[in-house]
Amino acid sequence: MEENRQEMEAEQEDGGMTLEKFEEASEIVREVTIETKLVYSEYFSSMTGNRVYFKPENMQYTGAYKVRGSYYKISTLSEEEKQHGLITASAGNHAQGVAYAAKLAGIPAVVVMPTSTPLMKINRTKGYGAEVVLHGDVFDEACEYACQLAEEKGYTFVHPFDDLDVATGQGSIAMEIFKELPTVDYILVPIGGGGLCAGVSTLAKLLNPKIRIIGVEPAGANCMQESIKAGHVLTLPTVNTIADGTAVKRPGEKIFPYIQKNVDSIITVEDTELIVAFLDMVENHKMIVENSGLLTVAALKHLNVKKKKIVSILSGGNMDVITMSSVVQHGLIARDRVFTVSVLLPDKPGMLAKVSAILAEERGNVIKLEHNQFISINRNAAVELRITIEAEGTEHKERIVQALSDAGYRAKLVKSKATYSD
Repeated sequence: MEENRQEMEAEQEDGGMTLEKFEEASEIVREVTIETKLVYSEYFSSMTGNRVYFKPENMQYTGAYKVRGSYYKISTLSEEEKQHGLITASAGNHAQGVAYAAKLAGIPAVVVMPTSTPLMKINRTKGYGAEVVLHGDVFDEACEYACQLAEEKGYTFVHPFDDLDVATGQGSIAMEIFKELPTVDYILVPIGGGGLCAGVSTLAKLLNPKIRIIGVEPAGANCMQESIKAGHVLTLPTVNTIADGTAVKRPGEKIFPYIQKNVDSIITVEDTELIVAFLDMVENHKMIVENSGLLTVAALKHLNVKKKKIVSILSGGNMDVITMSSVVQHGLIARDRVFTVSVLLPDKPGMLAKVSAILAEERGNVIKLEHNQFISINRNAAVELRITIEAEGTEHKERIVQALSDAGYRAKLVKSKATYSD
């Protein structure tokens, strides 16, 4: 282990990520972070056959891990660089991390955010004292504009992920994981641009070369996975995911070699899996985790291992209430906890009461009723009743639908018209 550590350190260029710098960063970030102790998950451990722990950075100051890299980066700047003021680009979490760290250091900060950024993240960034500029539809466009402003106005640019000092600060998470759980077998890390994963994977391999590091990306924004396949950094033509914090077209150039060397594999998850994972975390752990932070929760079902100690990093919890309500609704639908069924009734008194009696017998809870008398001119099946029902799950739902069909009401499931996007 010691030989491997020395070999890896020797390969790092001067100014790269070394054990010495990780140790320094871990001490420095303690000045501004809270201790996010590992949380053991009985629910996910039972589901996967492993011992699953969460690293809850959603409980961190500013609601995400980003303050670690931001604060450490600022500590490495010269006085001249600080006097110029900082500028960065972010979809939200890095913005708040830089704004908070800059405020503590007494440095003015400008943050360029995509126009699609949730209002909550914009207001919180402003609340930490930063000036917010909205530009572009996605992070990459905001970042390009931030670089342009830095050149025009002389700001010191702090990249959200393609910066070795920032990545080193993020790597302090791995130091904390090893102190609590030195025998950890797997660490699952969300990937957007790759800074968090580069820092965590590099330090983890320095401390234990046998550990397995799994990066997790949204299927609709898998820029790192495609870059690894190609053997060089490439740019996706588009990104499409509800995980806005990891909706990145192009990963970092500087951190890419670290990912290549230290990440064992990359898993991608679909947006629908994130929605279900949100519901799992709320119901079983009473935790609010944003979509990007849920990547490592959804990925647990993709791991083909048993009896391993696994840590999933929950990277953030900054989700606005409107998004949250939409995700909950879609999670309930995906789990067959809420569904809509259509039945045709004769146009005569008392029929609604008969349907209600069937639902009561099957213990289905009615949420909503829609009554349409103009569906047909046939009075024996002239009324369409659409019933939205709360159920216990798929088996209960099927039992309710079968009971209505057995009673002669020609029950048909109605596809939800609800859609979800950031």
